[in-house]
Amino acid sequence: MKFEVIDTTIPTLGPLKIPSPIKRGEKGELRRSFVNDTDKVVMDVDLNHINEMIQEGQSLPAFELAGPRENLYFDPSKLRCGLVTCGGLCPGLNDIIRAIVLELFYGYGVQNIYGFKYGLQGFIPKFMHDIMDLKPETVANIHEMGGSILGSSRGPQPIEEIVDSIERMNIGILFMVGGDGTLMAAAKIADAITERGLKISVVGIPKTIDNDIYLVSRSFGFDTAVDVATQAIRSAHNESAAYPNGIGLIKLMGRYSGFIAATATLAQQDVNFVLIPEVDFDLEGPNSFLAALEKRLNQRGHAVIVVAEGAGQKFFENITTERDESGNIRLKDIGLFLKDAIISYFHTKGIDVSLKYIDPSYMIRSLPANANDNVFCSFLGRDAVHAGLAGKTKLLVGRWNNHFVHIPMSASAGKRKKIDPREKLWLGVLGATGQGSLKND
Repeated sequence: MKFEVIDTTIPTLGPLKIPSPIKRGEKGELRRSFVNDTDKVVMDVDLNHINEMIQEGQSLPAFELAGPRENLYFDPSKLRCGLVTCGGLCPGLNDIIRAIVLELFYGYGVQNIYGFKYGLQGFIPKFMHDIMDLKPETVANIHEMGGSILGSSRGPQPIEEIVDSIERMNIGILFMVGGDGTLMAAAKIADAITERGLKISVVGIPKTIDNDIYLVSRSFGFDTAVDVATQAIRSAHNESAAYPNGIGLIKLMGRYSGFIAATATLAQQDVNFVLIPEVDFDLEGPNSFLAALEKRLNQRGHAVIVVAEGAGQKFFENITTERDESGNIRLKDIGLFLKDAIISYFHTKGIDVSLKYIDPSYMIRSLPANANDNVFCSFLGRDAVHAGLAGKTKLLVGRWNNHFVHIPMSASAGKRKKIDPREKLWLGVLGATGQGSLKND
């Protein structure tokens, strides 16, 4: 995949004049190596593409490497930090909160850390939400809990009022944890801060269980979602195999991207059909999904189907552009639609089927993170702190080419990562399921 040439420069608030309290250590002591802004991670690791760019005289697009800097912009002893979680729940939110608080407190000695309750509403006076004083004892065990101790909310709030609140509280660094809508709001907040001439850092931690944030190779909570989704697949397989013409139908998260559906299928290879937003399919006809399902039942007597929530929206009449509080188009329920369509199809043919429908979505969203996501969140949260203390702003901390890096908000916000049907993940799904094309043409 060839990436567009983008400006990867990260804005900073000013020169770094304060020595970091993080020590390199003497021989035999714990060392924490400092990172320089000149340490980069290239976006594209395809040698053919790299050679083409070099021959054309282009500079290789690369991200700043995340990590602690030797000198800081902010004085930790006088710094006040704010933290907010926005949008839908996701495994790992509490892990991110915990990592940020512990690194600020123990790594840098920051004493004043405040959590804004219920998303962006927490900044708006009319909602009268309390501010949470975040200390190490407050967050000590929260990684064992699902959800977010700060709560959340959806929907926009007035940017100027948010900045008013931040300015009144003399916040120096604002950490915003959320998905695409939150990151776009974070960019607007950072712009408003700049227009006022304020020295406030805004650092984003990308959150989406769907793993669809552009220029972020993996988002926290995704590993946990796949882990639990495989259990749902296993249950659906056991149910379908136990009855004549048994069908297990599982709806998983994935509004615009089918990463959870595809990855869970490869992790638990009991699935016969995977339906995702990126790959079109027909419902009826000689080469359609229902025809292939009938053939599967005739051959093997049972079938397991995984469908991402954003798949098959073309089958609904009178689709509107109605949106939810976060600005997302309200999707029709493809899971229940397929359930009814399958039952009706086989009923008209006089074939008895036993269909079990499973939708684990909200159960997955509110679970604690698994071990892999625990580790991942710890790195994300701590690197977000390092970036903020160094006066960097209007950036995301994300994973790219096996490194944690700084990504400009402007490069990612408003864009979406999707499965490429020509690449390894989807080709692996086709190999595991044997489903082939489900289109008539």
